[in-house]
Amino acid sequence: MTYHVMTLFPEMMDACLNESIIGRAVKAGHISLDLVNIREFADPGRKGRIDDYPFGGGAGMVMQAGPIDRAYESIRRGLDHDVRVIYVTPQGRVFDQAMAKELASEEDLVFLCGHYEGVDERILEKIVTDNVSIGDYVLTGGELPAMVMIDAISRNVPGVLTNAESGTEESFSDGLLEYPQYTRPADYQGMKVPEILLSGDHAKVAAWRREQSLMRTRQRRPDLLDKQKKACK
Repeated sequence: MTYHVMTLFPEMMDACLNESIIGRAVKAGHISLDLVNIREFADPGRKGRIDDYPFGGGAGMVMQAGPIDRAYESIRRGLDHDVRVIYVTPQGRVFDQAMAKELASEEDLVFLCGHYEGVDERILEKIVTDNVSIGDYVLTGGELPAMVMIDAISRNVPGVLTNAESGTEESFSDGLLEYPQYTRPADYQGMKVPEILLSGDHAKVAAWRREQSLMRTRQRRPDLLDKQKKACK
């Protein structure tokens, strides 16, 4: 999997995505990052400026189509197949675990990180295949949402997680929230680990965890259970 990210702040993304599990996956060659600085494709004489005033007036600036188009073409020249282009926007489909798994099957993904008051609509119409949001709120730019999605997607890419089970028993992996977890000591300031987890009975432990997942989902995210019911109809 290669992530091609069109951004105004490649240093920001490079610092975050080369740490922890994702950084280890990059070093191992399971995923790779191609950070494309849109400023390098600014119109001649504009000294890296890639924004301008909006037609029709209004506050703020709008990212121009030309620099983004040229940045995208620099990516396309290195590919011999069609590629999905994700525009990070609060107007898009809300990102979830199902989408993370779906996107993990792609060989390449292109992310476009917007800024200012937005991006010229014409380039969105020309290159974007997927409008995606990480939630109903507004952020300063698209870099943080792109990093969130890259992290979640990468966990589903073969070889990224060292423990084959670590990605299958977490929240949302089966549509439910994860069960509570405990480690040593068994008694911490009078708060004890549930006895069932110390029993060594794997079948009973599995049943307890399933029950806890259902209970926690019902209490904290009942909408997930409603979604499952609708999917079964």
